[in-house]
Amino acid sequence: MAELKDRIRADLTASMKARDTARSSTLRMLIAAITNAEVAGTEARELTDEDVIGVLTSESKKRREAAQAFADAGRDDQAAKERHEAEMIAEYLPEQLDAAQIAEIVSEAVQSTGAADEGMRAMGKVMGIVQPRTKGRADGAAVAAEVKRQLGQA
Repeated sequence: MAELKDRIRADLTASMKARDTARSSTLRMLIAAITNAEVAGTEARELTDEDVIGVLTSESKKRREAAQAFADAGRDDQAAKERHEAEMIAEYLPEQLDAAQIAEIVSEAVQSTGAADEGMRAMGKVMGIVQPRTKGRADGAAVAAEVKRQLGQA
């Protein structure tokens, strides 16, 4: 069902054979996170690729935030490790949108909803249209910041 999950498992086997401990550790962590997501809730189910991307996005965000926290605390060695893990996770995520692409998607959503006249009150309406188009391909905070910026100009 989830080809991405199978790819991660195959890559784990390959990294174990290559004795790449850092990669193996990161891939094991990803498989554990996916398994936890599968058994979470009231009914266990197998995740789709879209669900797996959601888990990977969450794990990647955790690594970026941890790297920033370690860097702020002067723990550069630990920050580098977290950044490296985030880079490995990013290999399994769809190509990320840049700021210009996010701005274009938000602009289209603002125009299609007529939210330019409503200002910040229309943020939820615009985010409802933008989020499905950017899910897994852009950081939610960056998308929200762009929506605020465009609605604030109205």
